[in-house]
Amino acid sequence: MGGSGLQPIDHPARPVRRLATLALMLMAAVAAVTVAGTSGSRGAGGPYMVRAIFDDAGFAVPGETVRVAGANVGSIAAIDVTPTTPKRAAVTLGIDNADFTPFHANATCTIRPQSLIAERYVDCNPGTSNTPTLPRIERGPGAGSYYLPVTQTSSPIDFDIVQSISQQSIRERFSLIIDELGTGLAARGSDLNAVIHRANPSLAYTDEVLKILAQENRVLARLAVDSDTVLGPLALARRELADFVVQANTTGVASAARAADIARSFQLLPSFLRQLRPLMVDLAGLADQGTPLMASLGQSAGALNRQFTNLVPFAQQATPALIALGKTAQQSQPYLLATEPLAHQLQSLGSAAVPTASSLNTLTSSLQKTGAIQRLMALLFNGTSATNAFDSSGHYARVQPLVGDCIGYAVTPVAGCSANFGASSAAAAGVVRRAVRATSPPPRAKALGGLLRYLIGNRR
Repeated sequence: MGGSGLQPIDHPARPVRRLATLALMLMAAVAAVTVAGTSGSRGAGGPYMVRAIFDDAGFAVPGETVRVAGANVGSIAAIDVTPTTPKRAAVTLGIDNADFTPFHANATCTIRPQSLIAERYVDCNPGTSNTPTLPRIERGPGAGSYYLPVTQTSSPIDFDIVQSISQQSIRERFSLIIDELGTGLAARGSDLNAVIHRANPSLAYTDEVLKILAQENRVLARLAVDSDTVLGPLALARRELADFVVQANTTGVASAARAADIARSFQLLPSFLRQLRPLMVDLAGLADQGTPLMASLGQSAGALNRQFTNLVPFAQQATPALIALGKTAQQSQPYLLATEPLAHQLQSLGSAAVPTASSLNTLTSSLQKTGAIQRLMALLFNGTSATNAFDSSGHYARVQPLVGDCIGYAVTPVAGCSANFGASSAAAAGVVRRAVRATSPPPRAKALGGLLRYLIGNRR
């Protein structure tokens, strides 16, 4: 095709035929000038014109939209038929948006349905900038526009045709077409294959996918074997998997109900991690320092295990004793509760005896510091030794006879010889109290006075 659209001219045998041929060439030139003037390539700020060749442009009419990535970039300027054989539809596209021009060598265009009333639009891909731009048609039909070959266009089969194939009459006609195509396309399988691929670009991608799958056949075979190995145990645990799905759904519903709180948690997570970092550093230091301790504990684990093992029989033997002790404690509980008043009395006695005990502690401490006990014992020993003697005949006691009015035995009281602690004892107690008051603070004097009264028998 080459975009020229001019047929080879046979050399005429007669002048009339040559004249007719020259007239046809002149008409073609006028038509070319007219087309160039109406569909030129952005001449004087006009649209960018692309002459796209399609196998079939049925239901596409001038004025329909041209889109790139869903955006309207232009419209169909004209539709005609290529003068070459085989005949194809030549659709001239006018691109008004300069942001989508120029078209490159790997550009593609497809006629697509726009609505259910047979409206069409042209969906194009301008290609990538790392490839050359489309060639410009210099002469012939479409001169001044850019040429997009039929190998880079496609015309999908309409949905209504596919839907009507199930009807009786259409099905019979389709079978006739198939039968006749078998005859008409004999020995032209490659041409038919090219037309089918252009009619549906996804078939080309399917071929590429199949080639890739063919190259990975060993991997796919291995995948099938491994999948069987993996899916076997999963099939045995299908109930657990089903329960997992159910529980996951329950968890998802609960999580969705707390979506705001979860989002807030993720928002607070960075600050939490910043605060956690020093703690983790301290924990790392603690772990380093605790390594020797853990090693020692590991060495002692055997002994500890034996101790706990031996503790089991001890616990078994102690169980009856503890049960008996519990029963005994339960039985003795009333008696223990009955001693509560006595305990209160002892507490009161202890509180009251604090001053006396303090004074007695002071007295005994003083006696201990001054050695009074040792000196008293020495006095008794020395006194005993002084009253007893030893000679050649043995031990004898030294006695001193007392001579006075009160020595003799009397049945009736003798004046001045009474052995009663009456007035004399009261006087002695008074002397002691006065001496204690003079030498001790009042609380201690009171406590010591009471003790001395008790010792000498005076309860007042």
